[in-house]
Amino acid sequence: MSARTSRIALFFRPALTVADLPNSGGRCLSPAQYWWQAARWPLLTFLIAGTALAFSGIDVWIARTLFFARGHWLGADSVWTGEIVHTAGGWLVRSILLATLVTWAGSFMNSELRHWRRPAGYVLLAAGLSVGVVGLLKHITNVDCPWDLVPFGGRFPYVHLFADRPDTLRRAACFPAAHASSGYALMSLYFVALERSRLWARRGLWFGVAIGLIFGISQQSRGAHFLSHDLWAAMLAWLISLSVYCCAFRCRVWKQIAGGQDYRKREAERK
Repeated sequence: MSARTSRIALFFRPALTVADLPNSGGRCLSPAQYWWQAARWPLLTFLIAGTALAFSGIDVWIARTLFFARGHWLGADSVWTGEIVHTAGGWLVRSILLATLVTWAGSFMNSELRHWRRPAGYVLLAAGLSVGVVGLLKHITNVDCPWDLVPFGGRFPYVHLFADRPDTLRRAACFPAAHASSGYALMSLYFVALERSRLWARRGLWFGVAIGLIFGISQQSRGAHFLSHDLWAAMLAWLISLSVYCCAFRCRVWKQIAGGQDYRKREAERK
C-alpha cells in the first residue's frame, strides 16, 4: 500500500480520539464520519436558504427593505461601518492571526510554547484557507456588488446568482463576501477548544459567527454585498475549518501525551 493510499485509509478508519466529541453519541467515529456529523445540518440549511436566495428576488428585497432608503445606502457614509467595522475590524482579525503566527513560530524556539504549535498551526491553515478560497472565488465568479446595480442607482442590470451573465458587461468581483469570511474564519477557534472544553468551543464558535455577522451586515448596509454573498462565505468558512480539522489533523489539534493518553486522562489521574 502506498503512503498516499495509507493516508486516505486513515481518514475512514475509526479513531478513538473522536469518540467523545459532540454528535458522536459516545461512538467511535472516523474523521470522515465526524465530518459528516458536523456538516450535514449546516449543509442542509445552506442548500435550502442558498437555493431560495439564488433563484428568487429575496436578496434584492432584503437589501431594498433594510438597507436602501430614499436612494441612499444607510451605511454608505457611516463611521461605524467604514472606519470601525470595515477598517478596524479587518485589523482586529489580522492582529489575531498575527498573534497566532507569532505563537506558532515561537513554538520552535521556546519549549513552553511547543504544545501550542498544532493549535496555532491549525488556526493559521484553516483561517488562511477560508479567506484565501473566498478571495479567489471573488475573482472567478464574476458577480456585481449591489451598489453597482440599476435597482440601487448603479449602471449594471441585476443578474441572478447563477444566471448567465451577458458577455458585454465588465467583469465584477463581489461574490462571496471576503470581509465577512475573515470574521467567519474565526469559527476555527471552535475546533481548537473542542478537545479542551465544550463550553469554550461554543464560545469560540459564536465569537466567529458574531464577528462574521457584524462584518456581513455592515457591508450589506453599505451596498457591498447581498445576504447570499455572506451566506456562502459563512458556509465555506465552516466547511474549510471542519475539513482541515478532520483531514489534516484527524480531529486532534492537541498533541497526545506518551502512551496514547490525552489531556483528559492526565487531568483525571492528577485529581
